[in-house]
Amino acid sequence: MIGDYRELADELARLGARSLALTNGCFDLLHVGHVRLLLAGAIQADCFVVALNTDETVRASKGAGRPVVPLAERMEVIAAIAGVDFVTSFPEPTADEMIMALRPDVYVKGTDWTVQTVPERATVEAIGGRVVICGDPKGHSSTDLIQRRR
Repeated sequence: MIGDYRELADELARLGARSLALTNGCFDLLHVGHVRLLLAGAIQADCFVVALNTDETVRASKGAGRPVVPLAERMEVIAAIAGVDFVTSFPEPTADEMIMALRPDVYVKGTDWTVQTVPERATVEAIGGRVVICGDPKGHSSTDLIQRRR
């Protein structure tokens, strides 16, 4: 786990990974859809990085009471999943700056997106990467789990 993606960029350069896949998200209340996305993402390149939104950005996008699980714990849980090589975080509202710093060959998103609707697609393509949609059909949601508990 390397909390700041800029530090991770330095470490990846030092290690010289042949190819890099990156995904990002809140990953609050991990569920089977997350696990399936991560397992599919892990086989897209030699090195797989998972970046988590900070608590502040999760709160800004999901609302009060989120995240349920704080960043440090979310990072630890994701790091325990087979195939995840590095876990980091990013404080910006979008992943564009992080993509520019890490320069992934493959940007992995879940099936709630299409290649055309991924907001960071232009940034990924500008650095020579490609967007890949992975995981099972969108049928699981942390937000839904939270609402059912209430």
